[in-house]
Amino acid sequence: MALVAGCSTSNTGGNSNKKITLAYVAWDSEIASTYVLKEVLEQKLDYNVELMQVDAGPMWAGISDGSADAMAAAWLPTTHESYASKYEGKYDDLGVNLDGTKIGLVVPQYMDINSIEDLTDEIGASLDYTIIGIEPGAGLMMSTEKALDVYALREKWTLLESSSAAMTQQLEKAYADQKPIVVTGWTPHWKFAKMDLKYLEDPKNVYGGDEQIHTIARKGLQVDQPEAYAFLDAFNWTPEDMADVMIQIQEGKTPEEAAKQWVEQNRDKVDAWIK
Repeated sequence: MALVAGCSTSNTGGNSNKKITLAYVAWDSEIASTYVLKEVLEQKLDYNVELMQVDAGPMWAGISDGSADAMAAAWLPTTHESYASKYEGKYDDLGVNLDGTKIGLVVPQYMDINSIEDLTDEIGASLDYTIIGIEPGAGLMMSTEKALDVYALREKWTLLESSSAAMTQQLEKAYADQKPIVVTGWTPHWKFAKMDLKYLEDPKNVYGGDEQIHTIARKGLQVDQPEAYAFLDAFNWTPEDMADVMIQIQEGKTPEEAAKQWVEQNRDKVDAWIK
């Protein structure tokens, strides 16, 4: 399956025989992790790295059919459960690279609402009965579509397909004006450091509990590129590490600059991944 949504190639002196393709979704968290992987692979392990920005479905399909080599963006066990099950046996799960993630509906703290069950007509009217979403096909969007049914919101409420960047722009604008807004959200994300936000309680557990982000590789990568495979297998960091990179990008650095700075400032951790 061809991966098509935004392909970029970086050749920064890497060995022409050492090539690897990383797939990722355009979420702030996955931009941070993927560019850190790219920086280490290029500067420490002498690889040529191709990045392929895609939606969640094509990302999993690409790893499973060999169009891409790896990704560090599998939210499990809930968010990407449908993809993990669909392609079971066609990829290598290298395990957790970040622990303590969460997804759900997010609102500013100043809103007098605490649960999805509080999405009443009064609240809905002030929001045009609209929840601001992200890219279609994302596991978070699938869970939110399910929530509309489970909480009997489908008749009036609409989940607006958008993008991660557009969602945060609308959230920042509403927050600055102290206006009500409901968005699809996840942790880790820089928005929680910049704004006082809260998750709406999910008493029917549609979104599941805390999750982990896993690294996934295509079958055969361990044989073809054992050095890269070993590094990807060892890659593991914290939400605070990821937040450092995300905030730098949000404040104006390019993903490459933010990743380079983080790698330089965390040499002991990086050395442990590649020893």
